[in-house]
Amino acid sequence: MIVVVEGISASGKTTWCAEQGGAHVVAEHGRFADTPDRGREPHDAAAFWAERNVDRWQAALQLQARSGWAVCDSDPLKLHYVWSLWRIGEASEQDWRLELDATRATVAQGRIGFADYYLVARIDPQLARQRARADLTRRRSNFELHVRLQPALLDWYAALESALPGRVRFDLPAALPALERQDSPCALAAFERMIAALPRA
Repeated sequence: MIVVVEGISASGKTTWCAEQGGAHVVAEHGRFADTPDRGREPHDAAAFWAERNVDRWQAALQLQARSGWAVCDSDPLKLHYVWSLWRIGEASEQDWRLELDATRATVAQGRIGFADYYLVARIDPQLARQRARADLTRRRSNFELHVRLQPALLDWYAALESALPGRVRFDLPAALPALERQDSPCALAAFERMIAALPRA
């Protein structure tokens, strides 16, 4: 079973994952050196991020195979990020379309798919700001950008819930709930249903 935990910066997802997942956590990506620039190398950037998403999904599958379950600190299928940036005017439609195509290819190839469950934190922006100011252990670059992304992030997972009903919960429960492995419908068909359900710009 694979559980994805999502939310904006300072929403509590990383703390929740550490407390509830322990050794079963697939951590977020760290920083990468020499990443392609979306402005100068849009095709290379789209391919790069699609492949990094595959890397994390494969890590989750390996952990699930070893121990029976995995908790992903942020969604390996992180296409929502560029879509959300586009929704708020911080990325171009070309950026979104290129990464959509690159991701669709990895889904069609069976190299990335959907988790069994998604726990999505919904947090008041002011509370997130208070938490960010109080946490001296982490640098939160582009924090205000992440706050602006929350409405689009929630729209994304509402679309996912419409494509795969029963998989998305919009909170972080006090403890990892008792969950069961979900049936695996065709990932590409579910992907296309989710994309079709997204709000139009």
